[in-house]
Amino acid sequence: MCPSYTHHQLVAFLLTFFSYVLLHSSRKTFSNVKVSISAQWTPSPWQHNGSALPLSPVETWEDNRLFPDAGEATLFLGALDSIFLFSYAVGLYISGVIGDRFNLRYVLSFGLCGSAVTEFVFGTLTEWLQFYNVYFYCILWVLNGLLQSAVWPCVVTIMGNWFGKSGRGFVFGLWSACASVGNILGAFLASSVLKYGYEYAFLLTSVVQFAGGVVVFFGLLASPKEIGLSDSETGLISVARDSDSQRPLISEDEDELCEEYSSTQQQEEEPEQLKAIGFIQAFFLPGVIPYSLAYACLKLVNYSFFFWLPFYLSNNFGWKEVQADRLSVWYDVGGIIGGTVQGFVSDLLGKRAPVLAISLLLAMGSLVGYSHSPNNQLMNGALLAITGFLIGGPSNMISSAISADLGRQEVLQGSQEALATVTGIVDGTGSIGAAAGQTGGSVIFIIPLIIREIRSLCQARTHQL
Repeated sequence: MCPSYTHHQLVAFLLTFFSYVLLHSSRKTFSNVKVSISAQWTPSPWQHNGSALPLSPVETWEDNRLFPDAGEATLFLGALDSIFLFSYAVGLYISGVIGDRFNLRYVLSFGLCGSAVTEFVFGTLTEWLQFYNVYFYCILWVLNGLLQSAVWPCVVTIMGNWFGKSGRGFVFGLWSACASVGNILGAFLASSVLKYGYEYAFLLTSVVQFAGGVVVFFGLLASPKEIGLSDSETGLISVARDSDSQRPLISEDEDELCEEYSSTQQQEEEPEQLKAIGFIQAFFLPGVIPYSLAYACLKLVNYSFFFWLPFYLSNNFGWKEVQADRLSVWYDVGGIIGGTVQGFVSDLLGKRAPVLAISLLLAMGSLVGYSHSPNNQLMNGALLAITGFLIGGPSNMISSAISADLGRQEVLQGSQEALATVTGIVDGTGSIGAAAGQTGGSVIFIIPLIIREIRSLCQARTHQL
């Protein structure tokens, strides 16, 4: 049967899946503890990490605050999101090219371990040392974005190396749930230790991520060639024979191509060494620009939920931060189901675009519906799951299955090493779109804080009168 899912394919699937699970769980930690970070950066003189302060006089503590009020702290948190995403986007353009030229396992492990160390310094070490500095935080988050950018192009390329086009929509749809699973894991890990201080949430997730990077370094095989397997043994088709990729993404004629390849492989010799494609050439491959621009718009919405949903639930409905963290996972549950189901349907249709278009049209209605969600956790969770299905599903498809489709086209004859570069372009452009919306998102969330302060002042004035 072509393709055959071998033991090595299963290992590659699981290791790449959990690599990104761990990365996203640590990334999610930052959004899940924003309320605690904001409180720590703008404390009252009698409150510090949940305990009374022994410091006196009060003015001494006031001078040590990073921000004078919650509004400025929220703006800076939004700025950090934008800093991370812009550096992440730039890094994706670079790391995609690097991934096509160097050992993917080394690049992936370096990104995982380096990011874990950076997050430990940002969230844990600075708190232990009581060192709060705006510029230092910005530098760390730029570095974190660059390091994390090395992961996604590598894992998508490794999956593309091990899995052929037949059934790619379902396989990649199921595999792309790694980001949502990571969000869920990060929410539960953060909420489980948040009572001890937000620094322990960063400590837990960064240690687990670093350990995952070590496992990947010693246990992952980047391609079948590393163990002497040919493309035909794993069901992969060489780029030169992958002619159906120019039909609607993606055709189901893979089995026919497998038979054709099997009958002719003895008559043809594969190139001894395939060259990596250039960045500009990859950028102008058919379909890369349209899908990159579409993903930029989609990722802006998706990452607004990712970065600000727990903060919104806590501040808008007055729910505890732990409750908000755990409720937010329903958006990711919807994304997991959406990516898998929509990938499977696109395999049946032999096309991706119609499935994406229908889902995104319905997503506009779900966003309007969620904006009118009542102060009810059950109803809110149900609306979140629906919204995640319609937004997270297409996002997962574009960043994984469609990127793999675009990275293996007929025009790439003689240059199979293009998948990481194309993945970096698509995800990098998407991250630029997401970054553009994050500072604006922080401004939106400041409005309720301002209104609340005005109400408090009015109530205080009324009591005085």
